[in-house]
Amino acid sequence: MAAPASGDVVEIVTRERERAAAEGRLLLVYVGASWCEPCEHFHAAVDDGTLDAAFPTLRLLEFDLDRDRDRLAAAGYSSRMIPLFVAPGPDGRAGPRRTEGGIKGPEAVEHLRPRLEALVRAATADQN
Repeated sequence: MAAPASGDVVEIVTRERERAAAEGRLLLVYVGASWCEPCEHFHAAVDDGTLDAAFPTLRLLEFDLDRDRDRLAAAGYSSRMIPLFVAPGPDGRAGPRRTEGGIKGPEAVEHLRPRLEALVRAATADQN
């Protein structure tokens, strides 16, 4: 799900985190960019359902680094590399559980998958 182009990130994330929890889902904040090759491969895998079986209860809230950099940083969602995946805290700010960066090429998604699986496991355990 694409985040709105404006508005307070903390408020947006808090609202979406609560909505995801009410549906029995886990929300992760995803930060990418149109020029990011690993992000392109990840988007393709999401769009074609490649990741559905591995992450059946995952909801992603997508922000664009170029458009949203300042408001993301104000809420703690900054990194040295993208893609960035962060488990938000209960207050909507970035929590400590995160993974960032990827590799270029067709193996990008397989490179991200185990790190994303570990993040989902840890974030799910934190919620329980």
